[in-house]
Amino acid sequence: MAIFPLLYSLILHITAAAEFSGPKRALDFIDPLIGTINGGHVFPGATLPFGMIKAGPDSDGETQGGFDSNSNVVRGFAHMHDSGTGGGSSMGNFPIFAHAGCPDDAVENCKFRKLERQSSWIKDSVKARPGYFAITLNNSISTEMTVTSRSALYKFTFPDKPFPNQNVPLSPLILVDLTDLSDTRRDGKAFVDPKTGRLTGSGSFNPSFGRGRYNLYFCMDFQGGDLRQAGIYVSNEQGVPTPLIITESKPDDGEHSVPLGAFARFHAPENNEMLVRVGTSFMSIDKACSNAEREQPDFDFDDTISAAEDAWSDKLDVVKVDSKGLHRDMEVIFWSGIYRTMISPQDYTGENPLWESDEPYYDSFYCIWDSFRSIHPLLTILDPRSQTLMIRTLIDVYRHEGWLPDCRMSLCKGFTQGGSNADVVLADAFVKGLPDIDWEAGYEALIKDAEVSPRDWDIEGRGGLESWKGLGYIPSDDKPPGIGLRTRSVSRTVEYAYNDFCIALLSKSLGHEDDYVKYTERARFWKNVYREDQPTSINGEDTGYVGCLQPRLTNGVWDYQDPIHCSPLLNQHSCYLNSDGGESYEGSLFMYTFYVPQDMASLITTLGGADAFTSRLDFLHESGLLYIGNEQAFLPVYQYHYAGRPALSAKRAHSYIPSHFNASLNGIPGNDDSGGMGSFLALAMMGLYPVAGQDVYLITPPFFKEVKIRNGVTGKVATVRNVNFDPEYEAVCIQSVKRDGEEWRRNWIGHDFFAEGGLLEIVLGKEESEWGTREEDLPPSLSTGGF
Repeated sequence: MAIFPLLYSLILHITAAAEFSGPKRALDFIDPLIGTINGGHVFPGATLPFGMIKAGPDSDGETQGGFDSNSNVVRGFAHMHDSGTGGGSSMGNFPIFAHAGCPDDAVENCKFRKLERQSSWIKDSVKARPGYFAITLNNSISTEMTVTSRSALYKFTFPDKPFPNQNVPLSPLILVDLTDLSDTRRDGKAFVDPKTGRLTGSGSFNPSFGRGRYNLYFCMDFQGGDLRQAGIYVSNEQGVPTPLIITESKPDDGEHSVPLGAFARFHAPENNEMLVRVGTSFMSIDKACSNAEREQPDFDFDDTISAAEDAWSDKLDVVKVDSKGLHRDMEVIFWSGIYRTMISPQDYTGENPLWESDEPYYDSFYCIWDSFRSIHPLLTILDPRSQTLMIRTLIDVYRHEGWLPDCRMSLCKGFTQGGSNADVVLADAFVKGLPDIDWEAGYEALIKDAEVSPRDWDIEGRGGLESWKGLGYIPSDDKPPGIGLRTRSVSRTVEYAYNDFCIALLSKSLGHEDDYVKYTERARFWKNVYREDQPTSINGEDTGYVGCLQPRLTNGVWDYQDPIHCSPLLNQHSCYLNSDGGESYEGSLFMYTFYVPQDMASLITTLGGADAFTSRLDFLHESGLLYIGNEQAFLPVYQYHYAGRPALSAKRAHSYIPSHFNASLNGIPGNDDSGGMGSFLALAMMGLYPVAGQDVYLITPPFFKEVKIRNGVTGKVATVRNVNFDPEYEAVCIQSVKRDGEEWRRNWIGHDFFAEGGLLEIVLGKEESEWGTREEDLPPSLSTGGF
């Protein structure tokens, strides 16, 4: 075919674009309510992809994401939230609440306090979809909400009569609290414009899983009814909220020194509907108002919903799946998983008062210990431009605050749970070739993590570097200078080893040979906490598995922690960020023994060879020791690949999906952790699972007949196609693979497949085959020279 290469490339690009255009099909399968009960803590309200504004109801129950589907009452509707977090309830700032009227038509008779005004809600009234949420309370007030990037728009629909047994006219009162979900507000101010009804204010709040405080500002306007009264409410001598009507503008614009909140009261609106627009900002009240005015000039509820859906479609339309023969729920969990992955981190660019910079600023990295494993690798595939902006944010935080964050929310430093795992996120971006990143500054930040001990390692860097560099492990009796919990010595040791390995990957590519040698050697330090004669027993019964990670003292003598401690079988909830939290974090030492992604070949040899390793990995999954609701459990699902048993990885993934990941309200097994559970699910169903920090994707069959992914930078399309696809999932063993028509024997593939596009054809069968089992087929390991 005599077509010039450039023209031919253009034709392919146009064809790919046409193939990916079409209706907003994916949106119809997304259920934002999955994970809103039993500890999932998912935010189900209205948001844009990575949006700062997250409008939703705040209830009783588990309120980390604002709303608990098992709750009894709703106490307000707030505009800022996080999703899927552990720790305390996050944000929920400046909640609003609507009354259809006040008893006896007297404003002082309205309920202002959260626990007094709260209302139960009608269980089948909730409607949630991308960019929209609605709920009806048992006070007969229906509340709908949608959002732009920096503002929320609420629609309240009121009953004709506020109180069926009173002859009181419809006269809506809408209030705003100067509070948050955890009631941490200090230094609040409220202002009222008695002519327009505009309410503005500010407050200083605590982050939910970190140190410091942040200031937030709001600006609230109304449409639909004529203003009747406006004012603030304060606490009287008995602590009862008391309304004060503001009748005229004063020099302080209606400010009161100790306000609880503000309100506006209206005559009956046309069609019984009121629109409330709320802008927020971390900069100032004026910025909050300008955000709302710029993004919502016309209070157009339907157009705002449509724009939000378009924004979500733009993000989701890079993926297409062929779901013929599958139950609808399989698409629901897949698309909902991708959706939750794109709720956070949140784009606060232009809303950072801490420093001036031309760089982007994202927030709610909550926390990187959770997100480095699957969230950021999935975003690198589906939305590399946004992932690049996040990497640039992390580096800019280093420039201005001195350290890469390991956790960050609400402009504050969050708590460090293990190693300095932003190192892994940067390495992942580097080896996959994300563009427009200052790697000189990024490498400088990595070296500081590896070499400089912070004053307070609870919130940045790595504690115990003196012992790490001198002894080759973190002792359980370590007493380094500075501030920080002297716990998690074993889990920190294996994480530090992998962090240093990730730095070594950059060192080699950037020409720092001495650093490469140093950090490669440190990557082997995991062996210093492996005790080869350590037996494992459960309830006094010997498991037969000998050899496990164990803590060590500074003098080299072995310390002891039961290998199953911190598992579902023994004291599962004892190993958090507490002073007696033990030597592993949120998981057992038996499980952490598998965390050597830089050198699985060496680990397999250490554990007795491929068969012994496979048996032990089976035991981890089948004994009850592994809790799939924590992110450290994800990679062990796929580590059979390293023993030449990729079919077992596929079978193991199907053992968890949909048994633990499904379309019910309880459809995730643990905290979603800003999309951690959702991203694992989506990656598992796509069939290419990333080893975070490496240019390695482990190949298993997708859960669909075919998956297509368009690269957001190159425009190229990567297609994974199952041949002999079985919708009943009895045939999940790969028999053979072809890449672009050529035989492909390795059980892994690199990121070039997503960057350059192509076709991966996977032939399936019911029985395990020889594909991907040879030594040369296995993923790379440090000890075999693979890197």
